[in-house]
Amino acid sequence: MPKIYVDADACPVKDEIVRVAERHQIMVHLVSNSGMPGFHGHPLVIQTVVSDGADVADDWITEQIGAQDIVVTQDIPLADRCIKKDARAIRPNGKILDRHSIGISLATRDLMTDLRSAGEITRGPRAFAQQDRSNFLQALETEVQAAMRGI
Repeated sequence: MPKIYVDADACPVKDEIVRVAERHQIMVHLVSNSGMPGFHGHPLVIQTVVSDGADVADDWITEQIGAQDIVVTQDIPLADRCIKKDARAIRPNGKILDRHSIGISLATRDLMTDLRSAGEITRGPRAFAQQDRSNFLQALETEVQAAMRGI
């Protein structure tokens, strides 16, 4: 049975993740540097609070995740690490990252970092929208069903 791992500190779709998990009766691991209110005592949600520090939550998720599990993260390097372990990766906007798309995503991330450092780009990404939430729900449902079928 697949599990869902969530890089939870800044994740805007935690409630949606739990709804999909309830529908399929699969476990959700919310991993953060601080507790997440609203999920205490939920039978399908395990909250893991890791110590502060760069990549501590990422390292914990990477150590735990297995093939066919799903990670929800905005962090492209974390997604890459999980994909290398045959897990599935979804960004909160519904974009699925896989072996075919992760390379370009990493390259784009690095390019944007360089452009921001050089002062070429001064604004951040667009605001999270309702359409992103809808795209995410559809993508997560598709990935959960595929993981449960083992494909």
